[in-house]
Amino acid sequence: MKKILMHTCCGPCSTYVIKRLREEGYEDITSYWYNLNIHPYTEYKERLESLKKYTSMVGVPLVIEDYYGIREFTKSVVDDIDGRCSYCYRKRLETSVKYAKEHGYDCFTTTLLVSIYQKHDEIIKVCEELSKEYDIEFVYFDFRVGFREGQQMARDAGLYMQKYCGCIYSEEDRYLKTKNK
Repeated sequence: MKKILMHTCCGPCSTYVIKRLREEGYEDITSYWYNLNIHPYTEYKERLESLKKYTSMVGVPLVIEDYYGIREFTKSVVDDIDGRCSYCYRKRLETSVKYAKEHGYDCFTTTLLVSIYQKHDEIIKVCEELSKEYDIEFVYFDFRVGFREGQQMARDAGLYMQKYCGCIYSEEDRYLKTKNK
């Protein structure tokens, strides 16, 4: 049985991903929290608490890299705010892959792949590059097919449902889209 580390952005996104991984025969799943992009701090804590609640409910171990890195994140993307996702994906996923490699995991994946709002092809590209660089298998499934199901699972579980990706700029995008409707 392969040991898989699942980079996890939040509780709601983990619902369908965990279900699907188990259906595919992955039983030794560990959820890994590292999300330096989430702002404000209250949002960061709310998402982390939601993830703790869900992983406890479904019996998935959770490793927490409790680093509120908003200063590092904003300094790193300030000169390319529209390209911020590239930095964000690479930073979060590379930290996860390093952990997986150092702690004896056979493979990794990410809950970012469930969102219909994320840059799916870019996430795959980063994961494939990191897989080669760190010599660890990247497990890919197009989890987006279960996006709505996962949202309903999260609601049924009483999980906090966030309204934006996480960074201050995605929160701004959310409000601008609402304002322009």
